[in-house]
Amino acid sequence: MDAREMKIKAAAAALAHVEHGMRLGIGTGSTAEEFVRLLAEKVADGFKVEGVPTSERTARLCVELGVPLKSLDELPELDLTIDGADEVDSALGLIKGGGGALLREKIVAATSGRMIVIADESKLVDTLGAFPLPIEVNMFGLVSTRIAIEKTAARLGLSGELTLRQSGDGNFTTDGGHYIIDASFGRIPDAEALSTQLNAIPGVVEHGLFLNMAALAIIAGPAGARELRATR
Repeated sequence: MDAREMKIKAAAAALAHVEHGMRLGIGTGSTAEEFVRLLAEKVADGFKVEGVPTSERTARLCVELGVPLKSLDELPELDLTIDGADEVDSALGLIKGGGGALLREKIVAATSGRMIVIADESKLVDTLGAFPLPIEVNMFGLVSTRIAIEKTAARLGLSGELTLRQSGDGNFTTDGGHYIIDASFGRIPDAEALSTQLNAIPGVVEHGLFLNMAALAIIAGPAGARELRATR
């Protein structure tokens, strides 16, 4: 089973949790896109959902495949969000934002009654941080914000390169008009403390630590998909 087949397995298992008539948050990334494709097939057969996309990229795919969309202002409270992750630990703590949509993903997840994460087993980790942590930052005061992130990391015993994400010939810009700094900490022993301290930096718009948000993770491997629930 190749990587895409595992993503499809996880997406199919998640689709079983979606009920007719649900208000659904729809995530961003390659695994979430497999979910959109499967959802579109059910919608074409008469299955009713209203989706709120977490990125312009996801919105374009939903429109192309015929999945009905609303804005979050039109549906400010959602039943369920299904999204991917770059890392998942045993407490269902996540690192997200590899696709650059972390701010909208976190807003949508926070408005949902439940969040289900879908991923292949390569995303499972004992401790978050091997995947560089995306930190969405305001363009104004970029250098000052970067210095503040470095100092915050140092206080927590973290070090590693902070890289301004690039796209093409320039800086990557999120759907919200912000930049992303990818922090290669390698290992984050106290994700809660880092989350709290990053939130206190004025130039940090959001970060990719999604803690105490996912209710269930569906992890696909060569033997099929399995469900993980938080151990917290």
